[in-house]
Parts: sequence; structure tokens; C-alpha cells
Amino acid sequence: MARCLLRTMLRPGTEAPRIYLLLLLLGLLGPSLLYVAGRSRKANVVLILTDDQDVSLGGMTPLTKTKELIADHGMTFSNAYVASALCCPSRSSILTGRYPHNHHVLNNTISGNCSSKAWQKTQEPYTFPALLYSIGYQTFFAGKYLNQYGSEEAGGINHVPPGWSYWFALEKNSKYYNYTLSENGRPKTHGENYSQDYLTDVLSNVSLDFLNYKSNHEPFFMMIATPAPHSPWTAAPQYENAFLNVSAPRGGNFNVHGKDKHWLIRQAKSPMSNSSIQYLDHAFRKRWQTLLSVDDLVENLLKQLEVRGELDNTFIFFTSDNGYHTGQFSLPIDKRQLYEFDIKVPLLVRGPGIKPNQITKSLVANIDLGPTILDIAGYDLNKTQMDGMSFLPLMINNTNVNWRTDILVEYQGEGSNTSDPNCPTLRPGVSQCFPDCVCEDSYNNTYACVRTIAAAYDLQYCEFDDAEVFVEVYNITADPNQLTNIAKTIDQEILEKMNHRLMMLQSCSGPSCHTPGVFDPRYRFEPRLMFKDQVEQGHTLSRKTLR
Repeated sequence: MARCLLRTMLRPGTEAPRIYLLLLLLGLLGPSLLYVAGRSRKANVVLILTDDQDVSLGGMTPLTKTKELIADHGMTFSNAYVASALCCPSRSSILTGRYPHNHHVLNNTISGNCSSKAWQKTQEPYTFPALLYSIGYQTFFAGKYLNQYGSEEAGGINHVPPGWSYWFALEKNSKYYNYTLSENGRPKTHGENYSQDYLTDVLSNVSLDFLNYKSNHEPFFMMIATPAPHSPWTAAPQYENAFLNVSAPRGGNFNVHGKDKHWLIRQAKSPMSNSSIQYLDHAFRKRWQTLLSVDDLVENLLKQLEVRGELDNTFIFFTSDNGYHTGQFSLPIDKRQLYEFDIKVPLLVRGPGIKPNQITKSLVANIDLGPTILDIAGYDLNKTQMDGMSFLPLMINNTNVNWRTDILVEYQGEGSNTSDPNCPTLRPGVSQCFPDCVCEDSYNNTYACVRTIAAAYDLQYCEFDDAEVFVEVYNITADPNQLTNIAKTIDQEILEKMNHRLMMLQSCSGPSCHTPGVFDPRYRFEPRLMFKDQVEQGHTLSRKTLR
């Protein structure tokens, strides 16, 4: 791939002194001298974001080099979650540090506020990369941004969000070939030649270009958002025969009927047909194959940072925008659901001050990424309205930190206004339907959950915004596969407390999202005061009524 970044992408205010660039081009000045002379005191940060990569079903298994280079040298978060199990709402939460009810991105459509003009006006100027840019960081983006980015309704390819020094963003959703990138607002079309166009490798190359040609006098932030392992699961040629004997995991919730769950889960056909199982096994293998190129990207990036002498002063974050399922509760393939396989993601971090080979069970969410990275950069978090919290103290001194015990997960269901002619028994209101008429989403697949991890409790409490006001509660310690909904058997006092906690989190903003959870010793159950405060603030409360 032609390396034209130096000529076309450097902007005023971020370019290195001209004499240094000239000497570098002439080969008269060794790179190490440049790097040492301008080494920044502030830490650099790299965020690598995959697309639809689970952790509960072995999604990290193909990434052997990534685990060795990041996890073995840093910290693995075994309880990392997303605020919403769908691409655009989740990515919006990462960028803003806010829950969906505050950034108002409901789904992957323009009408759902995904990369809409309203989003661009009200949220983009306050994303954490924009704040990093405001304090002198060079900021670099490459890959998938938001699902509707580049569409005509979203301003087209020439829209470059504020706060990015270098911008290589994919038009719309994940692809591997035949796509268009916005290169600082200019369209660059790619075809289907592997050596020039395979997107994961293109992202790797432009990332290495940035490292080679950026200024060495300011710290940098890089966000690299790969298409893998999102559909269409196109593997690089050298990996097309990998994992041929691998099948989707046959765990305790695979191909079983969700008998006491929301109606959308109950409508799935159990047992699944042989053709459905073959299809999901094929998808599972292809997903793993695409991740092998991500593994190469991580290796190339960290090697280049090491060669440049910058690795020891750089935090590396590796995570995903949401999880995934392949056959759990007889749902073929997708995300969007409230269960662990869809809302739990990998999170690995290495960097200055983080001891190697650490694993923490502390509960973190993707709304915490922005505050954590801003904290690393020395930005005053009190100047933000982010709902998340910095987990930098967990990484540097994880034994003496008073940390949260719960987070909010919320999702707005999507459905079609018309019936599917291939499934005449299905009414309007469903979507993401497969040929056997099993649907993965619906209008009333709208839910909010409190995910709690405390010393003595590992619970999930969820309410649906539907005619039933359906409730699902799981004891993850006793039932990690979430087979048994204990909403009707759990202690009534706990149920009431979880209900009130959910109402509070659904209306929280900024610091009010950090209040103690139900099983935190600091928690105070004062429903009368809570109702009074929320009514005065005009918040819409949960529809669940207490008995």
C-alpha cells in the first residue's frame, strides 16, 4: 500500500519541525534521535475496538498474540460490560462516556440518532477524543466509526467530527472489501485486491504510517476500529482454512428453549434445525478466521511502538463494542439481548504502572473508557458530564479502591411496520428474522437491566417495556448460563430494591450515576425521597409497580 500519509495528512499545528522532516526524508537523521529528543511526558493511548466480538463464547481464543502482548503485560477485566448490546448505541457510549438515555442513540438508524445531524451537534463536540485534542493530543482514527457515518443524511464522507487530527473512517457498516474510506473528508474507494484493499490490513498500515510521521513533540491518541469479527466474516486468504474443525460452543444454554423468558426468546424454535446449526457453526468459524488478521494488527502496532521507544509510555486498550450469540436459547446469530453472551466483552489493558498478568473482577463498562483515558491524560473529569468512571486507580492500585457494584444496560427494540410475507404467522413489529421465522428483535424487545457484582451477590435484574412489564432476574453465581428466571422466587425486598435502583439509574446523569448500588454498604433505600426527586426532575420512571 502506498504510504502517502506524510504528504497528504499532516495538518498545521501537529507537524514536526520542517528541518527534522527534511532530514528524515533524506535519510540523514536516524529515527531514534528524533524519538528521544521529542518524547512526551504525558502518556500516549491506543484503543483497539473490534466489532461484535464476544468473550463468553471463546471470542479471545484466536488472539494468541494479543493476549501475550497485552494481557500478559497488563490487566484483564473479567467483568467488562457494554451499556447497550448494539453497535451504534454502544460506540456512542464509548465516545461520550454516557449511557444511551443521555446520548439518545437508540439503534443503528438515522432515525434512531446514529450519526445524525442532532448527534453531530449535541454530542460529537464533547467526545473524549475531542477533549484530548483540546489539551494538545494528536488524535488518530481509523476504521468503523458509527453505522450511519458517511450516509447522505449524516453529512456524507466529507464530515470529519471535531477533535480528530487524522481521520480514516469507513463509510457506514463493516466490510472487508469494496468500501469507501473518508481520508480527512476526502473519499478513497477500495476494491477487492487483498494486498491493497483488505480493510483490517489497511487499518494496520495507516496506523503504522501515523506512528512514523506524526509529531514527536505532543502525546498521541489512536483509535483503531476493525471490521472483524462482524459479518460478512471475510477472512484474509492465508486464514481461510483455519479452524475448520471448530464448532460453536455447546454450552448449557445452547439449543435450549427459553421457557421462562421474554416472549421474543420463547418464540425461538427448539431444537434448532440441522441447517440452522450448520449455518451458525460456519459463522462461528469465519468469525474466528477474521480475528487472526486483528491479531496481526496488534502485533505490528506494538512492535512499531517498541522500535520507536514509545511502548513503555503508551497505554494499550483492547475491547469490543458488544458480544454475540451463536445458538444460545435457540437464537441463531446476533447480539441485542440482555444475556451475558451479548453484553459482556473482552477488555485488556497494558501501560505504564500496570503490573503484568493481573486479572480483576471489578465491574466496568464501556462508558468508563472515556473517563479513564481522559484521566490518563490529566484532564479534569469534573469538567465533563460523563456517566462513566475512571478505572485508572484499579489498574495502578487495584487493592485499595472503593469501586462500584452495579451498572445499567439498556436497549430500545426495533421492529418492522409490516409482516414478513415469508412468515405469515408473524405479526408486524418484529425484525432480524431468519428463514425459519425465528426473529432476533421486536419493538417491545425494549429493556433496562441492573447488572450487579458485589461481594456476596452476582445478579442481573431486567424489566421490559411491554404490555406484560416482563421481569427477568438471574443469579449468575448459581446459574451462569441464565437458564432459570428467579423473578417470582427471589426475596421480595431484594426485588423492590432492584426495581428502585433501576429507576434511579435510568434517570441518572453524570455523578448521579456513581451512587452506591443495592449491595454496596453505603446504599440507602429511601423510595419516598427517590420518587419525590425524580418526579420533581420530570424523569420517566420504570413501569414496574411494586406489590
